[in-house]
Amino acid sequence: MSQTEYPADTSEAVQGGPLGRIYRPARNAMQQGKAQTRQWLFEFEAAAPKTHDPLMGWISSADTRGQVKLRFDSKDEAVDYAKRHGIPYRLDEPKQATLKLKSYAANFAFNRIR
Repeated sequence: MSQTEYPADTSEAVQGGPLGRIYRPARNAMQQGKAQTRQWLFEFEAAAPKTHDPLMGWISSADTRGQVKLRFDSKDEAVDYAKRHGIPYRLDEPKQATLKLKSYAANFAFNRIR
């Protein structure tokens, strides 16, 4: 579920500008814990496509806002930042993980599907 909000008191130049994205990052597939997933991130979506340099093979972009990544302790702080600076934003709510509780003995159950 995501929502997009455009501040009412911004100029046309800002409203046509890049869209900010506020989200809480998912954990890495190589992580077992939830380290660094409690903070909220604010970053700009790409306004210009990335280009390939044929000589060196580097990827570059004319959009320097893609380098900005701000961390906030709560969702409200990130939303307040976007509203205060007149940046239109999209809020992506995190999906809650469902836990499947099993005991260790369930691995050796007689009716276990193999």
